Amino acid sequence: MRRGAWTMLWLVFALAPAPRAAGNEISGYIGMEGRFFAKEGRWAGQKQYNYSFVAQPQYYHLWTDGSSLTFTPFVRKDSADHNRSHFDIRELNYLWLRDEYEVRVGFSRVFWGATEFVHLADIINQTDYVENVDEEDKLGQPMVQLTTAREWGTISGFILPGFRERTYPGTTGRLRLPLPVHTSQAKYESSDGRQHVDMAIRYSHTLGGLDFGIYHFEGTSREPTLLLRLTRWNLRPFIMPFYEQIKQTGMDAQWAVGPWLWKLEGYHRVGQGDAFTAAAGGFEYTFRDALRTGADLGLLLEYAWDERGNNATTFYQRDLMYGVRVVPNDTADSHLLVGIIQDVEDSSQILTIEATRRIGDRWRINIEARGFFNPPDNIVRGTTRDDDYLGVELAYHF
Repeated sequence: MRRGAWTMLWLVFALAPAPRAAGNEISGYIGMEGRFFAKEGRWAGQKQYNYSFVAQPQYYHLWTDGSSLTFTPFVRKDSADHNRSHFDIRELNYLWLRDEYEVRVGFSRVFWGATEFVHLADIINQTDYVENVDEEDKLGQPMVQLTTAREWGTISGFILPGFRERTYPGTTGRLRLPLPVHTSQAKYESSDGRQHVDMAIRYSHTLGGLDFGIYHFEGTSREPTLLLRLTRWNLRPFIMPFYEQIKQTGMDAQWAVGPWLWKLEGYHRVGQGDAFTAAAGGFEYTFRDALRTGADLGLLLEYAWDERGNNATTFYQRDLMYGVRVVPNDTADSHLLVGIIQDVEDSSQILTIEATRRIGDRWRINIEARGFFNPPDNIVRGTTRDDDYLGVELAYHF
């Protein structure tokens, strides 16, 4: 564990003593996941199926003054990819609560965003890419967070020591990049490397049906530039992540107007090559009690744009995203989301299906399917060729 991480742990336990305990709670889930791929892998050692054990328990301790301690470890053991077998501390933080402000110290996860298919504003935590290519799973980030809420809005400041590198599938893993990623060879623009202390500040507010946030971040980019290199001993090509120093100012907003939910995210970044802007926006329109079935039917349409075009470090450069969300409002808490991501500059498409349903009081089944059609031959989007898959997870919640 890095020096910054140890510092965060020490601060958590140093601050933890507080008034009398008000209660403890243990929750979380354990489960088994299977992934089944439609085609044989392109690379040696890849399998058409894999299974894994996953667990994410959570311990929550509350004191009488409202302060609290949260501990959320995460572990996965995968049958096919040693990189996907990993352990992480998603959360281990102490919240010190006062009337006009609160301080949170330790490992935490902070989410910013409004759109459904891509979250451009979400910059605090690093992506746990071995978990899922949708980039929604995040590693715990050591931080000190100070928040104050007033009638005119909420301001949060972040000190972020101990940089977390992005995870990548191994050479035998599916959904991997066309060349192996040597994370041990990662380079940094800052001479401080992983120990660089990043900073961020955010203002958020709610005005009627409008929720919005504006932020500024300075530090190590969570999206590395992927550089092609050759090994010294046999001149085999590999990918080296390079983490630049950036300054990024961005926003996210949601505006609810009757059955309409309008969404917008965007940012301007300086420091990762030429300065550039990226944005995503769209809407969701919900039919309540559609066809008198008791179910809610949502229609989604979004567009993502990145000024870097094909040089972008993400999947989304010029993409139209549309989908359907079905919420039956049943006792099993079922949900279904079907979406298509269409690149408007070529014929590539991504089909995504996500479904979940509770079984009894404790069990839940999650189904995820992705199809990748006509992916372009580049270092980022070429990841998905021949990797259409169906994933099924059965989890016990406690």
